[in-house]
Amino acid sequence: MELTVLEQVTALGRMPLGQLRDTWKVLFGRDAPASYRPEQLVRRLAWRIQEVHYGGLSQAARENLRRIAAEDDLACGRRRAPKRRAGGMAPGTRLVRSWNGADHVITATADAGFEYAGKRFRTLTAVAKAITGQHLSGPRFFGLAAAKENRA
Repeated sequence: MELTVLEQVTALGRMPLGQLRDTWKVLFGRDAPASYRPEQLVRRLAWRIQEVHYGGLSQAARENLRRIAAEDDLACGRRRAPKRRAGGMAPGTRLVRSWNGADHVITATADAGFEYAGKRFRTLTAVAKAITGQHLSGPRFFGLAAAKENRA
């Protein structure tokens, strides 16, 4: 009796690494990438099992994805992804700091700056000065310096 798709996908989670790699070879006709962790193998094999059983993407869907990728500057290598700043904050990261009974919300921007109270700032230190009126270490004021020291 042949296993259902759900049973096949469920079984992947219980397979040892060697068996996952053997299953990969059967389903893809080549060796699994050596860099793939077992979790990655399971996810990709689950997708492949469903693709074989239910069919893959339609031609229209594949063409649409190719068109979207061709229009994407990042996918075409025309520009680099936004860099994380030294503190590791990605654009959109929000910091909240209570000071003198008020909560202050700061957002990291894509241009490696910060936004606070509708104004743009180049550094966290500048934001800390705007909040407190005195020159303070921005990373320390927002609790980032202590976290960084604990990682080392």
